[in-house]
Amino acid sequence: MIHFEFIWLLAALPLPLLIYWLPAKKQVQSAPLKMPTLIKGIQAPEFTPHKKKGSLATLSLVWALLVLACTQPQWLGEAVNVPTEGREMMIAVDLSGSMQVEDMSLNGRTVNRLDMLKEILGDFIERRSGDRLGLILFGDDAYMQTPMTFDRKTVQQMLDEAVLGLVGKQTAIGDAIALAVKRFDEKKNSNRVLLLLTDGQNTAGKITPEQALELAVAKDITIYSVGIGADVMIQNSLFGARRVNPSSELDEESLQHLADETGGMYFRARASEDMSKIYQLLDELEPVEQEQQQMRPLTALFYWPLGLALLISTITLLANSFVSNSFSLTRIINRKENN
Repeated sequence: MIHFEFIWLLAALPLPLLIYWLPAKKQVQSAPLKMPTLIKGIQAPEFTPHKKKGSLATLSLVWALLVLACTQPQWLGEAVNVPTEGREMMIAVDLSGSMQVEDMSLNGRTVNRLDMLKEILGDFIERRSGDRLGLILFGDDAYMQTPMTFDRKTVQQMLDEAVLGLVGKQTAIGDAIALAVKRFDEKKNSNRVLLLLTDGQNTAGKITPEQALELAVAKDITIYSVGIGADVMIQNSLFGARRVNPSSELDEESLQHLADETGGMYFRARASEDMSKIYQLLDELEPVEQEQQQMRPLTALFYWPLGLALLISTITLLANSFVSNSFSLTRIINRKENN
């Protein structure tokens, strides 16, 4: 449906006709000055009534299009549902050096922890329709990669572009939590959730996890922590294959404490299948807000009549210029012939 923002401007449409119909001021005409015709065959261009009517019609059409553009026509699209209260979820991803350990299987192939995280986390982000999501990347320090936004595609893209070593090789868990607390909006009716994904323990940063925990509790932020890494991995060496624990540095006790104190949960992800189950469980624990209101998107249409008016004006000017140049050329040719 078409909607006009300033429909009252349509009252200006008959303005050129009113000016045209106004009685012209009478002028006293003096006797015309007669000049001898020196060059035969030269005649000035005549403006016949037919040409005058055509010019008036063109100007009227341009005026109508300009008035129509000034009314700012808009197209009202189909009604869409918009959540009135969305959850705010900050996702903090560990980019420390240990995330390059290849102890995860994905679609039948062995990948490192970050690649597995990108693949599985992407599906989780796509399902969070109606939530405001943010992305924090942390290593030696914590950095806000994507502020809170409803644009899930941007969050997904920034996650896909993350590379190991981008923010250092250590793990600043405390700084990541503190940055998330700082970036959450002050909304009383919004569930603030931090999803913390790491494979190690706090080894860097200016704020300890305990200090950051106090800030999170004060701001009523729920922390869901996920410990990433397999329990057993076969490592080949000169002395043969041996079984090692690639997650020996994972501080599960600290991650469990962070979740318990904020009313969240701690999950252990030993494989990609575990990550998928964790995200499904998070969908149940933190469901997408269902209370919605409808809105109709607006699409501006003013540039169509405006562009058409400019096009007609340009064509008219070019046509008049062509006629004028043709007359001048004819006069020059006739002058040469008479000479």
